[in-house]
Amino acid sequence: MESLLILHAAAAICAPWLTRRLGRDALLVLALAPAAGFGYTVWAVAAGLPRVSAHAWAPALGMSLSFRADELGVLMMALVTGVGALVLVYSSRYLDRDDPGLGRFGAVMSAFAGAMLGLVTADDLLLLYVFWELTTVASYLLIGQDPLSRASRRGGMQALIVTTLGGLAMLAGFVAIGEAAGTYRISEIVARPPAGGLAVPLALVLAGALAKSAIFPFSSWLPAAMAAPTPVSAYLHAAAMVKAGVYLLARLGPAFGDLVAWRAPAVLLGAVTMALGGWRALRETDLKRLLAYGTVSQLGFLTILFGAGTEAAALAGVAMLLAHALFKAALFLVVGVVDHAAGGRDLRSLSAVGRAMPWVCAVAVLAGASMAGLPPLAGFVAKEAALESLLTGDPAGLFALAAVVLGSALTVAYTLRFLWGAFAAKPGLDPTPAHRVGAAMFAPPALLSALGLVLAPLAGVYGAAMAAYTGGFRDPGHVTHLALWSGAPVPLLLSLLIFVAGGLLFLAREPVARLGSTLYVTDSGVVFWTALRRLDLVALQVTGITQRGSVPDYVLITLASLAAVGVFSLLYDPLTGLVAPVVAWERPEQAVLAVLIAAGVVLALRARAYVVLAVFAGLTGYGTALLYLAHGSPDLALTQFLAETLSLVVFVLVLRRLPMRPVTGRLPFWFRLTLGVVVGVVAMGAGMLAMNARTQAPVGGLMAGAAGGGNIVSALLLDIRAWDTLGESTVIVVLTLGVTSLVFLRRRSYAIERDDDVEPARTPWLASVLPRAERALAFEVAARLTFHTVLVLSVYLLFVGHSGVGGGFAGGIVAGLAITVRYLAGGRYELARALPVHAGVLLGAGLTLTTCTGLAGLLFGGAALRMLAADVTIPLVGTLHLSTSLLFDLGVYVSVVGMVQDVLRALGAELDRQMEER
Repeated sequence: MESLLILHAAAAICAPWLTRRLGRDALLVLALAPAAGFGYTVWAVAAGLPRVSAHAWAPALGMSLSFRADELGVLMMALVTGVGALVLVYSSRYLDRDDPGLGRFGAVMSAFAGAMLGLVTADDLLLLYVFWELTTVASYLLIGQDPLSRASRRGGMQALIVTTLGGLAMLAGFVAIGEAAGTYRISEIVARPPAGGLAVPLALVLAGALAKSAIFPFSSWLPAAMAAPTPVSAYLHAAAMVKAGVYLLARLGPAFGDLVAWRAPAVLLGAVTMALGGWRALRETDLKRLLAYGTVSQLGFLTILFGAGTEAAALAGVAMLLAHALFKAALFLVVGVVDHAAGGRDLRSLSAVGRAMPWVCAVAVLAGASMAGLPPLAGFVAKEAALESLLTGDPAGLFALAAVVLGSALTVAYTLRFLWGAFAAKPGLDPTPAHRVGAAMFAPPALLSALGLVLAPLAGVYGAAMAAYTGGFRDPGHVTHLALWSGAPVPLLLSLLIFVAGGLLFLAREPVARLGSTLYVTDSGVVFWTALRRLDLVALQVTGITQRGSVPDYVLITLASLAAVGVFSLLYDPLTGLVAPVVAWERPEQAVLAVLIAAGVVLALRARAYVVLAVFAGLTGYGTALLYLAHGSPDLALTQFLAETLSLVVFVLVLRRLPMRPVTGRLPFWFRLTLGVVVGVVAMGAGMLAMNARTQAPVGGLMAGAAGGGNIVSALLLDIRAWDTLGESTVIVVLTLGVTSLVFLRRRSYAIERDDDVEPARTPWLASVLPRAERALAFEVAARLTFHTVLVLSVYLLFVGHSGVGGGFAGGIVAGLAITVRYLAGGRYELARALPVHAGVLLGAGLTLTTCTGLAGLLFGGAALRMLAADVTIPLVGTLHLSTSLLFDLGVYVSVVGMVQDVLRALGAELDRQMEER
């Protein structure tokens, strides 16, 4: 199954290139990916179910790449892949040849199909959530396919916000359920569900599922999403995305379906949704929005069936799940055909389209009949089974049955309204001209609607095939069968009542529409956007209070919060059992260094210039590095010393644009001093408390040996916390580009800047911008002479870092300092000569190298970022130890050099230019 996901990912990556070469015919090529998935689904059924695949992902967290295709999963796989392939074929002729968004459309559709395939096969709750959110992002991009359309942007935003909030709630529920069950494996949770205390977690999971499937009160996003292209609506809003929430109800139903906390809200909200959606569809004039509200109603129907928590209702649910995907996808595609051929989809302006396109009309009638539940179609089989399954006789069953009868009558009414509005001849309107459409647009809806007729006689076989899934429900419910005629008279009588009531509602469509308009209070979309605007206003007011553009205020709030937490913790639970033996010093140099650090702090408090303040603050960092050295940690000392030096240089570069004398603080000195002392005491106390709470021996002594290296810093960065290093490298690159881009007022150039002997207009105090005649020649010569030597030293530190003092980070900083010295001695032109490579190239190359090294571990070592090593014997040289750790460290080295260069170009060279131009 992983190969199918990789195939879809490859299709998404190649889609822009294919569309540039083949145009819209590239969508036919992209359809091969879901078609291959459908072929795999057929093979899986023939080979026997379930099909299981699992690979370790994060074993320490209990996370794995676990996939499982059982009966329910195969059903969803068939819908996702089969309908997905047909929709891509349909899109190849629906979209214009010169549509500028073809590449984006093909890429996102392929990505969405892959994410949906992963969602329905995931056997791990956290993995399911990952694919869940991928479908959310992809749906946002597909709904907003037209960036120039305000309706598309608003529809995508609304869908993104609603489904993402529901997904976050669902994630919290997943974590609670997984911890309660002791596993996140879905199949194990269903087999042995946790007991007790699940009301809140189940409510959170239901919130996510109901939001995804547009169940009240989350229904507003689905009609708004009709701004998407019609193929998107046919796929996402009929067969795929909106089915995700229903699928989750079906997947977890065998475990929690008999609980009131699960059953009651699902059935109640499903009933409300089915009635409201059907009622709203009766007064819609846009064919797509009519189908959208009909989809909302049908999703409520499915929620009732899977929320009922019985074997019988689940059997009816899987029948309706299949039937709904077939007839609703077909009807959406028919709307696209009508819109494409007749030039509109407003039923008030369409007339006699059925005469111009009789075959398309026949396809729509066949699909509509299945939606209305007419025999002998799949929709009739599913509806009859649903009515039979709800004949339990208890109040809850009677309520659900009444809701289904009412909703089904509304379904018949809006189905007739759809067929009449799209194809019938209307008095007073001239026939709407319509041209013929190609086979690529006609065949997909025709095939889907025909399947609703062909599969209906096979209902018994389908029911037997799904027995392995439905048999997992602990409550059997009312005996139900899937058949064209089950022999039960009550469901048939209820169906007759539904047909009569629906027909009467359609005949009274004008009074019904007027009644709906009279009862109309507000639209759910209006409520959503009003609430969002109010939230934006509150956020703006809060931001105006807290984010005032004052760094001292931000620091004050941060430190005061830390101090408040510490004081509150001390008052809430005094540390009566804290044992903290105080030792004056273990080595004499520690006391000397402590005095020097304290002296640096006192001098910093008395400093009257920003530059002097930065220097004294840097002394405290150097003192800390010497403390590391005194404790026998030269690797930590070197890293701290280099980082402190580079930080001091950056401080100086920034401070030269500020006044020499610091501004007097708004708060009195005693207040700031008290706050600093309290924060220091809290930080020290937290460290003492952490050390006092230790029950095992420290692991620091074991880290380097376990990682295969003698440098604890390198062992942490490259082995133990390699994931963190990769993430932090990415963050540093992004932050560097973000900060430096604020300085540049023009586009950066790759070319080396030539020295044109331009003299600065004022006398600066930084040596790098002094006139050439006033620069220190000895400093400039020394910088050039030592430059290459320092670079060699940095490379040496890179190579020995895993077994001795050094590493990629330390080596990168040393190389960065060598470049910094060249800049300080010779100015921005010297910087360009020292490193004539653009900083973006270095940053990208370093990040790419670290990422590729991690992927190499996944491909050849079985786990991402697993470092590979080999000993190679070279004649006349000896044995050479090679490791991917060195490549990973090299990526860190290059990234750090690029970061330093970008900072010097922005805060150094560019500020020099700006100062000279003034």
